[in-house]
Amino acid sequence: MKRVYKLEGLDCADCAAKLERKLAAIEGITSANINFMTLKCTLEAEADKMNEIIDKAMEIISVEEPDVEVRRA
Repeated sequence: MKRVYKLEGLDCADCAAKLERKLAAIEGITSANINFMTLKCTLEAEADKMNEIIDKAMEIISVEEPDVEVRRA
């Protein structure tokens, strides 16, 4: 299953890369990609684990980049 989110307020390519690495390390993630040019975050995981993974991803984003607002794309 794939989910795409818009990361409004993400203004640093290094920050995007850091977030991408941290999201990719979440257990159950099969793919995590942040496109800094479009500010889109794409997460892929098994459907039965997706809600738990999304919760962890949102927590990581809010801790690492508290000024970033996450919206479903």
